Amino acid sequence: MTELSPRLARLKFRAWHRGTREADYMIGCFFDRFHSEWTESDIDLFERMIEEEDVDIMAWALGTQSIPEEYRGPMLDRMMKLDYVEIPRD
Repeated sequence: MTELSPRLARLKFRAWHRGTREADYMIGCFFDRFHSEWTESDIDLFERMIEEEDVDIMAWALGTQSIPEEYRGPMLDRMMKLDYVEIPRD
């Protein structure tokens, strides 16, 4: 496993510490699965997006709320598939 840059390590922490377990899994698992494929502009977009409210990000991913123009595109299209979420079973 490669070590994350300080910027990506900070984003990973923020992706996994959202405030609700549901948001942690949706946003954290998304980061874990895809960050290694991102370009600098993808990282910039994710960094801006996670400043938004969890309920909004989740609503965009679930298709229950219209996605703002600035976030429309391949990243949110991919997030909407929800096939990256891994929920541990106890």
